Amino acid sequence: RIRELAPLPRGGTVAVTGAAGFIGGWVVQRLLERGHRVRACVRNVDDDARVGFLRRMPGHASGRLTLHAADLDTPGCYDAIFAGCHGVAHVSHVSTYDDHEYVRRVCDHIIASEDASRSVTRVVVTSSIAAVISEVDLQELVRRPVCYEDRYPDEQNPKRTPERGQGYSMGKVIAQRAFAEAAERSGRWDAITCCPADNVGPILSPHQKDMGPWQHNIEMMLRGKYHQNGAYRPWMTVDVRDDADCHVGLLESVQVRNGERYIAWSTDRRNVEDICASIDRLLPELGHDTPPVTDEFPLRIKVREAEMRRIWAQCELRNDRIRAVVPIAFRPLDESIRDCVESLIAVANVPVKVREGFTR
Repeated sequence: RIRELAPLPRGGTVAVTGAAGFIGGWVVQRLLERGHRVRACVRNVDDDARVGFLRRMPGHASGRLTLHAADLDTPGCYDAIFAGCHGVAHVSHVSTYDDHEYVRRVCDHIIASEDASRSVTRVVVTSSIAAVISEVDLQELVRRPVCYEDRYPDEQNPKRTPERGQGYSMGKVIAQRAFAEAAERSGRWDAITCCPADNVGPILSPHQKDMGPWQHNIEMMLRGKYHQNGAYRPWMTVDVRDDADCHVGLLESVQVRNGERYIAWSTDRRNVEDICASIDRLLPELGHDTPPVTDEFPLRIKVREAEMRRIWAQCELRNDRIRAVVPIAFRPLDESIRDCVESLIAVANVPVKVREGFTR
């Protein structure tokens, strides 16, 4: 049945789990910019290296942004934080997605805190495009090449196991369903899933260069080395700022319903070697020495490179649904790469490997 539950009100209070992370930090900033009050959940409020950037946000000086210690693995850690909140952006990662009973336990205790709050009416759960496209058998992408919200990986494939590298995708699907089913039972709140693509864009704090694979990959390119992507998959990207806007938009939207999920991606895609070459193209002032790709796959995988690239190239990436419910214009990937590079240098002091003979 369709339930009409209240979205996030103007100036409402939102708890953000994983607030010190790459996506979480931008969600906090965007919520503040939209006029909301934010309770930023972090593991250690005294770890200035990780939370100092939050304290430097103007909202913290006024008290509209507050920091709260919460260990994701501790049941009840969110009880006091969620009390009085209108919404929750559950961005935080668990420590492993391969242990699915552990994933369920963490979901259960977060859900219990939402139920206990008696005030939360909207929860946005951060999932991943891995919950849409991650396949053990890439031929499944040939059979079902349209990548949109109703597409799930082939869950009947007996090889879809954590041991085969599918734990992350499986864990994200488990979490999505756990929150939607709990919200349906409750009748007091709804759960909307956001499935971000490969996040690229500016970091807000030095530690964030290591809190996600894509900005770390760009860091390594700047330093002079990079590796081929698994299964020769192209980058399928979203700017981290647009991803944050999608999260906030889903919290605020009056057009979403419990159990729905939305993909946050621009539909841009680019092979890893072209990402690396983009640095010198976009910022020739750096004199970046574009390194050769390192391909450490065994020969049996390398001989299938052309096949794998053809499969990914024929996939159709769709973002119709998120654009229908959130007012957003996704940034082009070039802008995301440029801003990511400049932030890595300016915020994290990442050194750039310069080609021989180049002077600035």
